[in-house]
This record gives sequence, C-alpha cells and structure tokens, in this order.
Amino acid sequence: MSSVAHSKKVLRGGSFVFEDHQPEDVFTPEDISDEHRLIGQTAYEFSEKEVLPLDAEIEKKNYQVHRELLKKAGELGLLSIDIPEQYGGAGLDLLSSLVASENMSLQSSFSGTVGAHTTIGTLPIVYFGNDEQKERYLPKLATAELVGAYCLTESGSGSDALAAKTTATLTADGKHYILNGQKMWITNGGFADVFIVFAKVDGDKFTAFIVERNFPGVSTSPDEHKMGLNGSSTCAVNLDNAQVPVENLLGDIGKGHLIAFNILNIGRLKLGVSSIAGSKRVTSIATEYAKQRHQFGVPIASFGLIKHKLAEMAIKSYVGECMMYRTVGMIEEMMATVDRNLPKEALKAIEDYAIECSIIKAACSEYLAYCVDEAVQVFGGNGYSSDYPVERAYRDARIARIYEGTNEINRLIIAGQFLRRAAKGENKLFAVAKQLQEEMLSPSLPEELPETTFAAERAALTNCKKAIIAVLGSAALKYRDKASDQQEILGAASDMIMDVYGMESAILRTEKLIAARGEASCVNQIDATRVFANDAIQRLEAKAKTALAAMSEGDELRMMMGVLRRYMKYTPIDTIAARRRIADAMVEAGKYNL
Repeated sequence: MSSVAHSKKVLRGGSFVFEDHQPEDVFTPEDISDEHRLIGQTAYEFSEKEVLPLDAEIEKKNYQVHRELLKKAGELGLLSIDIPEQYGGAGLDLLSSLVASENMSLQSSFSGTVGAHTTIGTLPIVYFGNDEQKERYLPKLATAELVGAYCLTESGSGSDALAAKTTATLTADGKHYILNGQKMWITNGGFADVFIVFAKVDGDKFTAFIVERNFPGVSTSPDEHKMGLNGSSTCAVNLDNAQVPVENLLGDIGKGHLIAFNILNIGRLKLGVSSIAGSKRVTSIATEYAKQRHQFGVPIASFGLIKHKLAEMAIKSYVGECMMYRTVGMIEEMMATVDRNLPKEALKAIEDYAIECSIIKAACSEYLAYCVDEAVQVFGGNGYSSDYPVERAYRDARIARIYEGTNEINRLIIAGQFLRRAAKGENKLFAVAKQLQEEMLSPSLPEELPETTFAAERAALTNCKKAIIAVLGSAALKYRDKASDQQEILGAASDMIMDVYGMESAILRTEKLIAARGEASCVNQIDATRVFANDAIQRLEAKAKTALAAMSEGDELRMMMGVLRRYMKYTPIDTIAARRRIADAMVEAGKYNL
C-alpha cells in the first residue's frame, strides 16, 4: 500500500541543492491517504487507551507490562508493518511504518521499546536474513512472542562502530561461532529474546549474527541508571564464549557494516518522526499552560517573550514535519521503481537518501531539544518539578541527539556524502560549481521578482544554494580526499544544507496548501515559512563566512565575501509581528495548530 501517486518524477537524494523543486514534486502530511490515517488512528488509540494508563508501571521498569503491551500492539498489526506477508507481516510501505511510529510515541519509554523492536531489532532480518532465518524469527517478532534488540555499541566504540572489539571464532567442527565481548547501551537488553549482534570474525571481518538470549554464554547486566527514558530497558549484553550456531550468521562475513549503517537510515527517519510528534505535543502543552498561568493579572500567553517561544516552537515543528514527509515521499517514489520483494533492492533505494535521513535525524532532534527546553521555561519553576509533564519531556528528549548516530556524526555524513558523491561523478557539484565560478566573474543585474507569495524567499533560497555550492566546491578543491579531516568546515556546510532543506520543504508544502485552500486559510503557515526562511538566511550567511574564512585569506577571501554579500541580499521581514500572529492563533486554539 502506498498513498504516493507514482506519476511524479523520482528526485534523487541530495538533488535539492542543485535543482529547484516544485510543490507538485513533494509529498506532505495533507497527502496522506485514508488507509494511512486509519493506521495512525489505530496506533494513537492504542497508545492513548492501552499505554498511557500504564505510564507509572512502565516508568517503574515493569518489563512484564512492556511485553504485554507489545503483544497487544502485535495483535493490532502495529509491529508487523515492515515484515513481508509471507512471514506473518503486513508488508506495507515505509509511510505506514512512520505514521504508526508517530502515533505510538505518546509514552517515550515505551516508544523506545517499540522502536528498538520493530526497526533495528527486526529489519536486519527482513533485509538481510535468508529464507530459513526469516521463517524462524519474523512471524514471532511480528507478534512479540519474541522481542528484538540491536547490539552495536561498545564501551570503546560508539560513533566509531567499526572499531568494535567483540570477536567471533568458528569452532573446529564448524558448527558454531564463539563470540566474546560486551555490548553497551542496548535498548530492550533486559528482556529481549533475540539480539542482532555485530562481531569481528577472526578479529577483523565485521559481521552480524542473530543471537538468542538462551544461547550458552549470553547474559545481561543490570539496567543502567539514565537521565531519561527511565521506563525503557538499557543494559549491557555480555558474550562470554557465547555459542552461536553457524546458521545464525546474518548476511555475509565481513559485510556487517552494510547491515549496521543501512538499517540506521530507517532508524533515523523514525527518530525524526517521533521527535516532531514530541515537538508538536510539548508545544500544545506549553500553549495550554501559558493560557492558564496568570502573572501581573494577565495570562502569560499575552507576554511578547512568551509568544516568541510558543511561535518558534510551532515553526520548528512545522518545518520538521515538512522535511519529514517530503523525504518519505521521495523514498516511496524511488521504491516504486524497484521490486519490494527483493529487500536488498529496497534498501538500496532508501540508501540513496542517506543525506536526507541524516538531515531529518539531526535537525528534528534539535528542534525537539529547543521545544522541550522552552516548554520548561514557559512553565517557569513548575517546569523544573517532576509534578509537571515538561520536566520528564526535557530529560527524555536529550538522548535523541545521541543515538542513531550522534548529531556530530550525522553532520559529517551530510556534507561528506555530497563530497563523496561528487568525487564519484554521482552528483552535479563540480559542474554547478564551475557555472558558479563563471557567474561570479560576470556583473549581476537586479532581477525583478514575480508577484507570488514567496517570491523573495524563493530568490533567497536559490542564492543560499549557491552559497552551499561555493563552500562545498572550495572544500573539495582545497582539501580533495582529505576533506573529511576538516570537521568544522563540514559541520558548517551541513548546517547550511539543513537550513536550505528546511526552507525549501516549508515553502513547497505551504505553496501546495495555498493552491488547495487559498492564502486566507494559510496565514499561519505562511508566517511560519517566512520567519523560518528569514532566520535561516542569516544563519546561513554566518556559517558560510566561518567556512570560507577557514579556507581562504587576503584578496581571495575578500572576493569570496563580496560574492557572498551579493548572494545574501534579502530584506528582512517583521518576524516579531509574524510570531505574535502565530502565537495568538495557537493560544486561541489551545494547541499546536499549523
């Protein structure tokens, strides 16, 4: 099942920097089909009626409750969306999976349990398992008869996953691999039945295995004491001469990195959608509180600085949602060109959007971080008390910037992928950079803007893309194959890329809304898009200056700064008035309403 109409052209991953996309090219939340809405409603009602009433037990680490809830979710088909029909699943599309994830995120600890089980705990077998492994494990994972977990991180290898020390040695009779090592921070570790474990065969061939809890030599340590997500199980998994049958080797020897990193792309998408769901939820909570809380004889929602916070929370939530659904739509269009029954083909299609997946993970987790932080501020002293919901939301959200690849690693992936693809001739970076160089040498004439809603923002967007190409092109030229060592420059470029993706995604969705509803019905979305674009342009200019100043000096730097000033010509809008309008509309509605 897919709600994406497959008549649109397929947009390649990362192409948004080199091409201008149009509203009809993008998928938005408004395009979701009735079938997908039904999946979302089922997931939401399950979370609201079954999960939330057991919140206290979940937070006490009552893992029997986790298992019972997982089984109920399995009965509703919420755990089997990604599993092919022949193995007891529903075999639905990625959008179905993300809609379910969004609506099952009401209780953060249990959401972590579900995510670890359905995504990183199950998908490695879906995509890389052989027929026998799929038949043995997938039907039981679909019903939560078996609970899954994923064991990649070690105490000395977090971001550098390939530096893992866990070893796997084949026994003399060739029947078992003996695994030795310890995996850290394993979600569901305390009660999972099946672990996807990464180890090095003969000490150097990074390989994946399906390891059952009851295999000899497998044990778990007590749960970690964490800052947040206190109801989820997080512990070390110990492998002490663990005996793993040879038939439980997953994929090919030495190709474990393909499993580890490709599955993370999907994990990043799901983390993004749950982050934005959390952002919208906490924005609604803060808005309602600001209406009720009085100071100086009036609701604090009437104060300008509170309005600023509420509006910015809404803007970030809106832009994150625009990016999220746009990305899923592009992936679904690409998936329509491959055989979904061949998992590795489907995974390769998703891999094309590794840049967008990393953008979603880094940007959306940081939008969530802003929203929970400002929600605490709106609540004031009460926000610091565990009697109020934003205290826990603040703690629970902090991990989102760390797991599924830290945001620093994802920033290196974003810019690094552009440079790697350019070196392989897989994108237009060098061709567009050459065009740009010629353009720099010719005088520019002022362009007359068309009379459209976002004419100024679209012109600025085009120039922001040129600034990105100037930075990436300069990095490629100056550092060549050593560019990956320049982490600060890659980080600055990635921040620029994320802002451009956010700007364009918001513009395209809002233009699509205007075409369907008219401008008068979209005033808040128009304000949100303009405010984000206004501020993003300023951030982009600052990041470009930082990067270019690190790569050039003297006359060359002065010339580059002159070009940058030309690109960054943009008359700022009155963001104060726009934010007030957004906040006032939310206060009237009593919730996030974009």
